[in-house]
Amino acid sequence: MTEPPRRILILGGYGTFGGRLARLLVSEPALTLLIAGRSAAAARSFCMALPAGAARSAEVLDRDGDLEARLREIAPDVVVDATGPFQAYGADPYRVVRAALACGAHYLDLADGSAFVRGIARFDDEARRRGLVVLSGASSFPLLTAAAVRHLAHDFARVHAITGGIAPSPHARVGLNVMRAIAGYAGQPIAVTRDGREAQARAFVETRRRTVAPPGAMPLVPRVFSLVDVPDLRLLADLRPEVRSVWMGAAPAPAALHRLLRWLARAVSLRLVPSLAPFAALMHRTLRVLHWGEHRGGMFVEVEGERRGEPVRRSWHLVAEDDDGPFIPSMAVAGILRRWHAGRAPAPGARPALRELELADYEALFARRRIATGCRSDAQTDGLYRRLLGESWSALPIALRSLHAAPQLRARGKATVVRGAGLLARAAARLFRFPAAAEQVDVEVLIERREGSELWTRDFGGRRFSSVQFAGGGRSEWLLCERFGPFVFGMALVVDASRLRYVVRRWTCCGIPLPRALGPSTEASEFEEAGRFRFSVEIASPLTGLIVRYSGFLDPVTDARAGLAQAQAAEPAPA
Repeated sequence: MTEPPRRILILGGYGTFGGRLARLLVSEPALTLLIAGRSAAAARSFCMALPAGAARSAEVLDRDGDLEARLREIAPDVVVDATGPFQAYGADPYRVVRAALACGAHYLDLADGSAFVRGIARFDDEARRRGLVVLSGASSFPLLTAAAVRHLAHDFARVHAITGGIAPSPHARVGLNVMRAIAGYAGQPIAVTRDGREAQARAFVETRRRTVAPPGAMPLVPRVFSLVDVPDLRLLADLRPEVRSVWMGAAPAPAALHRLLRWLARAVSLRLVPSLAPFAALMHRTLRVLHWGEHRGGMFVEVEGERRGEPVRRSWHLVAEDDDGPFIPSMAVAGILRRWHAGRAPAPGARPALRELELADYEALFARRRIATGCRSDAQTDGLYRRLLGESWSALPIALRSLHAAPQLRARGKATVVRGAGLLARAAARLFRFPAAAEQVDVEVLIERREGSELWTRDFGGRRFSSVQFAGGGRSEWLLCERFGPFVFGMALVVDASRLRYVVRRWTCCGIPLPRALGPSTEASEFEEAGRFRFSVEIASPLTGLIVRYSGFLDPVTDARAGLAQAQAAEPAPA
């Protein structure tokens, strides 16, 4: 077909993934969206609810019926199968593919079943002969993960291990078909790449803990990821034949329900329960009722390998806010169709969708939504803040970089201080030696860099208080930790426009985690104004109310030129 496809049939078009795909494509006026499913009423209702834009029509199509005859009546240019679960398509899993080929239609799907996606290559000869495109797995797994691996390992001589995971928001609507797929393989043996060869492991039994943290963005809370059956476990080994290990996980939330699922999966692996498949509907209803926590989701891909004879580890992170995350699995098909209309058509043939999009193509789709992404590296860099901020370091104004880059720095300025009036607020302020209230007070700050940490000594009009800052680990991974005596506060460094914000994410006393709900809420930021470093800090808690608020400016008085030179030269290492 020489012309770009215009009639897009979305099978399952009013369902979870198909519906989101339709919303992504409805802004393309050149398209006609054919919303198909078993229910004519549901398809019509969905078409009416779509925003103005592309033409749309409701079509009745039963995947188990006479597909070929119905497709000839509808006459689509592209058939997109967004139904699933592809792991449970039965004895004739490729009937939609065969019907599309017989009718001369291109075919795309959002399949996440390993065997289904790898098996699509059996149609390659026929698809090439007919000049048709047949792509399976056009979704987060494996297309987005493969794009991230290529980006991260573009200069690697060898790739040894690939690890990835998806962490959906606890408030994201999970479709029944997704739950059927999970229940069907939880605790069952699945094929993985291990020690350079195919091996078997138990789904939802193996776990790894990770923190999804794009540089300069608010990270997710640390999540436990459980091994899941996705095409990447074998396909990424096909992409990089030298890879020794591939591991992909999911971190459903809330954590308590995920923990229960892991226990049940272990029961299946021990043959105490034959399968969780009969409980899929119950699990689906439970998730729709029980959901709590931040309405945020994310994803990470980590690659370990060799570059110039040295071991290297890099990772790509994504965090999506509110309801924007659930659109990501459907973005691959939208991106492929947009490239197609821009004159970059996929090559004819049948194959897993591994190379159809690059990370840059995704970034254009992410930019329309509240989705933050970025790469991190374990390469050694000078400076605590630069190491934690990674790629976002260069977005800071020069006044901030000069202060945080100098090997040692003394700065002086002025500040206004407001203290809380309550008894508990005054006690907390005395405990941490915060400054007394003042309209204009002289401020001096001494920053001493030590091995992996920084000692900050602040002097407000003769009243001094100190803290030690260091990079967090474990549950505080990618957080800036600040120690005041027995208390340690883990803070996210968030680059908001040209402002650096400090957001408390966790706190401990004598190493014991304390409830976040009772912890301090901090509105702290640094910014540049008229070339000068300025700061604003407000510390409060639910128990005390306002404890202290201070704001002002600082001018470096020692090592300023060294700090400025380092700040201008300090750019993040290429990822």
